[in-house]
Amino acid sequence: MANSTTMGSSGAASTTPSPGAFQSLARNNSYVIPGLYDLNVEDTNWVLTSSFIIFTMQTGFGMLESGCVSVKNEVNIMMKNIIDIVLGGFTYWLFGYAMAFGRGELNNPFVALGDFLIDPGVSDPLFGPIFAAFLFQLSFSTTATTIVSGAMAERCNFKAYCIFSFFNTIVYCIPAGWVWGEHGFLKNLGVVDIAGSGPVHLIGGASAFASAAILGPRLGRYAKGTDPLPLGNPVNACMGLFVLWWGWLAFNSGSTYGVSGAKWAYAARAAVMTMMGSFGGGSFSIIYSMINNDGRMDVVDLINGILASLVSVTAGCYLYHAWEAILIGAIGSALCCFGMPLFDRMGVDDPVGASSVHGIAGIWGVLAVGFFADNPLRMDTTSGRSGLFKGGGWYMLGVQSLSALCLACWGVCTTFVLLWLINKVVPIRMDPNEELLGADLMEHRIRHTQIGISRALSALAPIQLDLDDVIDAPPIGRNPGHERCVDEIEAASQKLHQWRQAMDKFADRPAREKTEPASGASRRRSKSFLSKSHRNGKDNAAFDRGAITTVKMSGREGKETHQLSVIGSEQSYQVGSTDRNADRNFAWID
Repeated sequence: MANSTTMGSSGAASTTPSPGAFQSLARNNSYVIPGLYDLNVEDTNWVLTSSFIIFTMQTGFGMLESGCVSVKNEVNIMMKNIIDIVLGGFTYWLFGYAMAFGRGELNNPFVALGDFLIDPGVSDPLFGPIFAAFLFQLSFSTTATTIVSGAMAERCNFKAYCIFSFFNTIVYCIPAGWVWGEHGFLKNLGVVDIAGSGPVHLIGGASAFASAAILGPRLGRYAKGTDPLPLGNPVNACMGLFVLWWGWLAFNSGSTYGVSGAKWAYAARAAVMTMMGSFGGGSFSIIYSMINNDGRMDVVDLINGILASLVSVTAGCYLYHAWEAILIGAIGSALCCFGMPLFDRMGVDDPVGASSVHGIAGIWGVLAVGFFADNPLRMDTTSGRSGLFKGGGWYMLGVQSLSALCLACWGVCTTFVLLWLINKVVPIRMDPNEELLGADLMEHRIRHTQIGISRALSALAPIQLDLDDVIDAPPIGRNPGHERCVDEIEAASQKLHQWRQAMDKFADRPAREKTEPASGASRRRSKSFLSKSHRNGKDNAAFDRGAITTVKMSGREGKETHQLSVIGSEQSYQVGSTDRNADRNFAWID
């Protein structure tokens, strides 16, 4: 066993295992999970890089979901995606990873129990592989949690959602262990799910369905039928699709879990089959949308059709031929496009269609492996089995069906229980009045303009509601400091105009007095005042220095002093402190 020698602080030589020694120890460790920790340097590089790219899918989910909801809730949905990473990721480190892949004596076919608060020391022979595996699985966990946020959009209490995101790790991590953990009963039965059509997407879709059903539809959602509501920002939704498309390549090809041996070839195949599946799904959604909308293309149909096709090929991404991937993607897209209206007819209001995209397509993705899977040469992915259409018999289809059933039931039931418990502590549904005003304003004090917020505030004003705080929220897209300065400048300009009108009237008085008897001294004073120099202010002592008129504007802070200086025919407005050198002048030219 190779070792490297280093000198300690005392000068004595000490030995630490080299990376090669770590690998040798890892292979001989009784707790090693080969599929998770058997990584060499090249494999680890591939896994880490894939994890970084998968993390960018959070951006795609955020943009897609914010584009599908109304503008007054777009910031709220982005905040939920951030919360999913922060709180969901934290709990995955606390207990999620341990319950899915932990190494412990109490492990059983249902749940793992070991490696809580995972943080291996540098002397651990699995030091590097543990960190790489954790980061990769963390990216999958946060994706499963984020799927749910879109289905709960526009009417979920933000505080309740934070609690849900914190505990939703339980919904994902246990079934992930069933499918991928060495202890999992589904894995030991021979279930194949390479990149997570079941543990990630089906769990997320089932949880989304349960969440939408418990919360109920948005106010007025089905008042005029079940037709889809207009998107808040279709461009954001399309951009979100592209980011997800990009991340999906790492999601699937990275799930070869390395590039050593034959893994690199199947990683390439996974990426190509992922694209093939999206081509099939996109083609079907185009045809469906054209027929269903009298020759027009619907944005939601196209986006969700492509996403459903990607979900469908995820489970067996490197087990298919090209035509099979195209067919699987097209079928997944069809199931999604026909499924979305069915959920609306059931009264399940899912603003982004997550129940159909990830739920229904996820079931199909798990089952498709049982029909089309090849036995990959030099890889033990399928344990030597093939799908029904490849002469493998019914066994693989049977265990894949069992997996789909178990995962769907688990996702729905646990989400119902979790939200029911949270509702006992914090109401999971927003107050109806707050829903009308939007979560951006009520939860985050972000006030959009020209989208009906002012109208809603006016309508709710007669009701005994405490709206003082939100009424004073400044509209986004504007600088309130600049707006206040402009208002004060306009007020000062009006004061100047009134003052000049008064001076003009006073200057006209001597002309009227010509018709009245006056002493010589009086007439001389009038003539002197009416001279050009006086009218321009040059012979007036006050004007020689520039008359300074101080105007105090009563703003919210009440701390600013504003000076008006009139010099000749030019007026300048000074904003700031009384120190004339520090003021900024705003020139007004008649």
